[in-house]
Amino acid sequence: MSTSKFSFRPLSFALPAAILATLAGCAAQPVPQPPTQIGVASFNMAWAGSQQDFDRHAAVCQAVSWCDTRPRRERGQASASEEAVRAAKQCAADTERLAGGPAQLAMMPPCSAYQGRGASAPLASSDYAAKLAGLQATINNLIATQQVRVIAFQEVRSAEVIKQLLGRHAGRFSVCDAPHEGFQTVAFAWDRSLGQEPGRCSVETGLAVSDNPADPEARKVRPGLALELQLPGRRISFLNVHLKSSCANIVPTPIYQARLLDDRAGACQVLNRQVAPLERWLDKVAQRSPEFVLLGDFNRRIDEEAAAAIRPEQVRADGSNPAGVPKQDADGKVATRYLWQELDDGTRSLKQVPLTGVDANCRGFSGLDHIVLSGPLAALQPEGLGSRKTAVVQTPGQRIETSDHCPRSVNLVF
Repeated sequence: MSTSKFSFRPLSFALPAAILATLAGCAAQPVPQPPTQIGVASFNMAWAGSQQDFDRHAAVCQAVSWCDTRPRRERGQASASEEAVRAAKQCAADTERLAGGPAQLAMMPPCSAYQGRGASAPLASSDYAAKLAGLQATINNLIATQQVRVIAFQEVRSAEVIKQLLGRHAGRFSVCDAPHEGFQTVAFAWDRSLGQEPGRCSVETGLAVSDNPADPEARKVRPGLALELQLPGRRISFLNVHLKSSCANIVPTPIYQARLLDDRAGACQVLNRQVAPLERWLDKVAQRSPEFVLLGDFNRRIDEEAAAAIRPEQVRADGSNPAGVPKQDADGKVATRYLWQELDDGTRSLKQVPLTGVDANCRGFSGLDHIVLSGPLAALQPEGLGSRKTAVVQTPGQRIETSDHCPRSVNLVF
């Protein structure tokens, strides 16, 4: 019996060039990243400072009998009476003297700041401690219950106050604020695990316009603050604003008159001068980070404006096209009458996140806090996206309310 020995040679063949190119291209493609969902919130904390800030405030205000440096206007009055103006001026002079000068006074809340609903003077240190405890509990609920990972704060004294109020979450959140010459400023807190690199904060000083351009010593309103995060495959920016108050609505109420931004009221004049800096800021951010969130206390019912049938030629008093940054006069004023239509002017696309849920115990201001998405970011979101307002934590009988704003939040897809 004989056996045969066989030798085998490996087969070799060449793949067509087109197939090789396709395979090479597939290998070069990045692995698709699953979408990231991030809870985002805005929270006006109503003159939130440290316990030491309040104790100093209380010492000065007790000495001036808790007077009000802002003229009181009775319900239905278009302006304060002469007597109310005189009383406010005297209060301001006395308070400034006891505070140590105008710079020190600017860094102190007015004596009326914490009177709240039903609270009567004199207020004690323990009353303010209860407010701080309520703020900390409210923030804890946002983070622990709603999984919020980026929070824009308004009416806060400093980043140090935010760090205290984060409580047990302080170790995993980064914080930044916008330095300002007044007590109130804006700040961010964000989960530092979000970015592939540390978050980048930048202050927009253009929004800090003067209350009175003719007076070099007049106080300035709050600046803006941007937070930029580098997420996998994209750069996201969050813009925090707290615009000038008391020029809020275009629909009259029993308490507030309807006002356009060209109204002669002083507050509207100030808000009007914030329009051009705000538009320039949005344009600058959009060039670097097309996907952005604009949120905060707008002090303007932009939802009312959006719902109104405003034609393009009505947006500005001169009838000019609202596209682009409006022309400013020597004082910085513009012809703009409606804020929302000026911002969402066709040169950029913006979308308001509607309010679709409000906690039963939510009290305080409504229609002032908003969350707005850039067009590119809005396009990534699911149909029916909505935001909610969460009630602040407050104990029965609390003499200084935790806040007169409820935090507003939304879950966004990135």
